[in-house]
Amino acid sequence: MNWKYFIGIDVSKLTLDICINQGKEKIFSRSVENRPKALEQLWNELLKKIPDFIPAEILCCCEHTGIYNEHLLCFLNNKKVAICLENATHIKFSGGLTRGKNDKVDAERIANYAYKERESLRLWEPPREIIKTLKHLSVLRVRLLNVRKALVVPLEEMKRFQKDAVKMMHSHTQATLKSIEKDLAAVDIKILEIIKKDETLNRLFSITKSVTGVGKVTAVEILITTNEFKNIKTAQQYACYAGVAPFEHSSGTSIKNKPRVSHKANKRVKTLLHMAAMASIKQSGEMRDYMLRKLEQGKSKMSVLNAVRNKIIHRIYSCVMNERKYEKNYKKTLLYP
Repeated sequence: MNWKYFIGIDVSKLTLDICINQGKEKIFSRSVENRPKALEQLWNELLKKIPDFIPAEILCCCEHTGIYNEHLLCFLNNKKVAICLENATHIKFSGGLTRGKNDKVDAERIANYAYKERESLRLWEPPREIIKTLKHLSVLRVRLLNVRKALVVPLEEMKRFQKDAVKMMHSHTQATLKSIEKDLAAVDIKILEIIKKDETLNRLFSITKSVTGVGKVTAVEILITTNEFKNIKTAQQYACYAGVAPFEHSSGTSIKNKPRVSHKANKRVKTLLHMAAMASIKQSGEMRDYMLRKLEQGKSKMSVLNAVRNKIIHRIYSCVMNERKYEKNYKKTLLYP
């Protein structure tokens, strides 16, 4: 794309610091409230100041800041502006050695990053409303699980040493725990209802869940994090995103470390994939046989489990790309001339 204007926006809860570059040259800088009305007023002002300020020639870049981006993304998407929603770490490391920071300077750095990386940036594709709803429900489910864990685990730890105190505390938390279990069940039912009502989601969910070891929770999280396999399109990319892709660590002749995974990953997805791998090796079949064979060869258990996680990801993507469910006892038909 031949973009003419590069907009860098530093997003916070209350304000947006905006820097506009025409190529490398800075031509505009402003701080506005993080509200739709303020964005509309600024847009009208820019149209008057910059005659050829048209959406087709604009690339807007901002950091991923969760719900604080909501007004901005909705506004820019309605204006048909190209958007890059970038990881803050990418922008930070791309700027070389820097000293000091404030919101205005950060906006300039983001605009410069957008210009410098314009050929390689991946544009943001807005998720459907149904995916947003699923994400909210998934986050709510995690919070409910964390609350339950905070109540249950300490009591389990105390059982061995203070039984009377545990009984007393349990009596005061029983009603709360029952309510949490009820809410968790309601959230799970709602998630499945939403998926079943949508043809595309239901199809992708069924295909993903057909892979050995992958349960409902893992399948839903994969659909959310890949945006229905639109944003992360290959198994290799998702393995990297989930932190299960090993990377080489070597330098010259003195440093020859074994390949290892990166900590820069979605830890929740990695945990779910680990549980899926554990479930798959407990069942008799190809994954269990693979695990036992590698352990006999002297491989460490964690490295083999990581390989199983990778295999699960590749199987999911292969099934989705081929529009078919996973077949556990698949036999390739040989065609002879």
